[in-house]
Amino acid sequence: MDKVKIRLKRSLIGRKKEQKDTVYALGLKKIGSVVEHKKSPEILGMINKVDFLLEIIEG
Repeated sequence: MDKVKIRLKRSLIGRKKEQKDTVYALGLKKIGSVVEHKKSPEILGMINKVDFLLEIIEG
């Protein structure tokens, strides 16, 4: 399976709890932190939910 790198590019201050929980579930804690996940429907759905806070690094 392909992998996808995700970077948190925007702050979570003032966001809804559901959005914060989704970002934390992806493993992102601070602005600029990067995690790598396998592409799966679950991960892609989580990314789609908060895509305006993230930067996707294909590679």
